[in-house]
Amino acid sequence: MQAWLHESINWLLAALSLPEVGLSAIFTVSLVSATLLPLGSEPAVFAYVKLAPHMFWPAVLVATAGNTLGGMISYAMGAGAEKAYEAWRLKHPHSDDPGQGQALKSKTAGRWHDFSSRWLTRLGPAALLFSWLPVVGDPLCAVAGWLRLPLWPCTIYMAIGKLARYISMTAGLLWIFPRLGW
Repeated sequence: MQAWLHESINWLLAALSLPEVGLSAIFTVSLVSATLLPLGSEPAVFAYVKLAPHMFWPAVLVATAGNTLGGMISYAMGAGAEKAYEAWRLKHPHSDDPGQGQALKSKTAGRWHDFSSRWLTRLGPAALLFSWLPVVGDPLCAVAGWLRLPLWPCTIYMAIGKLARYISMTAGLLWIFPRLGW
């Protein structure tokens, strides 16, 4: 399975070779990297802007749009998983019994689950300003869908956070770090 995934990603990256395709490649890589698949979009944005510095804003905006759409896909996956879980619970009411339901409850509850649910519920859609963070950002979008936070406010906060990330990272790599001798 890993070999297939690795080959598929290599094929996708080869098919979307940056000099020939440009902004559509950035959009696709940004979209895929915002789902739960392990892929980073910053190198693609940086490479494109390094080749065409006058395309800084179009590249950043296209990457933000793709990454936000990918976050919305993760949100929808979380909402769908929650809906499927509730349907399963309705079909299996005996799992709420103390004897049989302990295994299920231990899988869906716990200290970190309780902490993150309270944190996300308290902050609401504004928590998705952190959807750009590595490791936790993509699952954060899925958990927002699971908790049924309002879609459009979540999307707006996702877009703001992702836009700030692309501006700061791309500008930093292009203009700040080269001045430091990197």
